[in-house]
Amino acid sequence: MKKIVLLVIIFLSSISFFSCEDIDDTPVEPMLVIKFKFNPTQTRLNNLGQGSFVPFGHAAQTPIFNTISSHYIEFAQDANTQLGAGSIVYHGQETTVGGDNAIDFSQAKIVAQDEVFLEIPLKELAIGNYEWMRVSLSYQNFQIKIRKPSSSLEYDGTLESFVGFNTYIGTHSIGNAFFQVDANKPQGYWAFALNDFPYSSSGQAPAGATTVPNPLAATSPIPLSSCVVTGKFDAPLTITGLEKKNVTVTLSLSTNKSFEWIDTNANGKFDPSQGETVVDMGLRGLIPSFTK
Repeated sequence: MKKIVLLVIIFLSSISFFSCEDIDDTPVEPMLVIKFKFNPTQTRLNNLGQGSFVPFGHAAQTPIFNTISSHYIEFAQDANTQLGAGSIVYHGQETTVGGDNAIDFSQAKIVAQDEVFLEIPLKELAIGNYEWMRVSLSYQNFQIKIRKPSSSLEYDGTLESFVGFNTYIGTHSIGNAFFQVDANKPQGYWAFALNDFPYSSSGQAPAGATTVPNPLAATSPIPLSSCVVTGKFDAPLTITGLEKKNVTVTLSLSTNKSFEWIDTNANGKFDPSQGETVVDMGLRGLIPSFTK
């Protein structure tokens, strides 16, 4: 009897051993993970990727970012890689419901800082060395300060900025303020609502006024109004195809005085009730980094 019990114990132990061995040997596929970071002190750049100051007659704020969305993400091998010729890892949904082809805002993925925007198998990023990243930004949600009509005080409000080449928007909302659009909106459409008061408005920045930093403008230009921000890795990202661990890419965006308006009264305050209008809501630079 003791011999039978001993054999049963040995048999069960063998099953347990092989089961654990099978689990431990199961390969885990490495992933490409992409996140965003908002940096208020990162250098403020112009369209050519050069340092930029707020022009005379304008004023600007460094907004507090809540969320963001992108429509297109590409890894570029070098400064001569043309837009679309790199390794494209993400392209958002588009629609012709509003007429011309446009980003479908209803299907946009919107994330906060450090939240995962994209997670795909690393094998979808082609083997090679990558010096640059190109990211087409499409939507921003941030906090700004505004002078309320008939008041000398500043109030906090939330602004939604649509900076993609063209965006079809059904209905969107900021708190209890609803905006029924049901149309395509070109780059520069915005909507605003005060956080604690029933006041809201919307408008359109001038065509071509949105800053889109591209340090490769001389060798690899981007289409007008595409909002494809370009940035360089400190050291090239090398993908061999033999990676065993995840590669996480962080896209650091400069929010340094990225909300800009025409300052008609030269007080440095945003006074839309006095006819001041939004000029520029473009992010002011991209610095990508990675961990392996």
